[in-house]
Amino acid sequence: MSDALLEEFEVLESIYPTELHRLSEHDIEIEAEADDIPDGSENVQVTLCVHYTDTYPDVLPDLSLKHEDPNIDESDAENLLTDLRRVGEENLGMAMTFTLVSQLREQLSQLVRQKIEEHTRREREKERLALEEEEKRTRGTPVTLESFRAWKTKFDQEIALKRAQEEEERLKGLTPKEREEWKRSQTRLSGRQLFERNKVLEDENLVEEGTVSVDFSQYERTRRRPKNKMRH
Repeated sequence: MSDALLEEFEVLESIYPTELHRLSEHDIEIEAEADDIPDGSENVQVTLCVHYTDTYPDVLPDLSLKHEDPNIDESDAENLLTDLRRVGEENLGMAMTFTLVSQLREQLSQLVRQKIEEHTRREREKERLALEEEEKRTRGTPVTLESFRAWKTKFDQEIALKRAQEEEERLKGLTPKEREEWKRSQTRLSGRQLFERNKVLEDENLVEEGTVSVDFSQYERTRRRPKNKMRH
């Protein structure tokens, strides 16, 4: 081991008394974590592995990272190493380990903030999609002539089935003569039935013309004014 490297080790051990682990004369490991993250955020930690060659510091040492943090994937680790090698190239010819660790801690801080922003964006996107789904559910389907007729057909079928069941129950308690009289009465349309049949035709015309809502208050019955009695 060169005197320059031995001196650098001593300085590093004084700066990182618990984080640095000397494995051999040419290998060390230094635990590093983000040093500037938002309050309440979960920190990340990696271990920087450094192997010094005999040509250090004129040649970049071998660098690698170890981590068990689920918030750091392989792509993140590779980006961190690429940045460390860039900084190391800029500091060739001088002791660089402290500079590398400082850069790593800064990059970890940026990584934490980036993860927070990505999480926030994902949550906002989830909320946006959930809101759109809720709006679709509450807004319903726009009314067209085809959808109105399909709904009306289904509605009429349900009403007809219900009336048929009611009629069947009603007929059970009638005599044959009463049944014949009742059937004849059903073939004659009442005034209300005529009104409802005309109203359906009006609704279909409104849908066909593009009108999707009707203000039924416009159909209020007008009161007849009493006639003035003529005086003799």
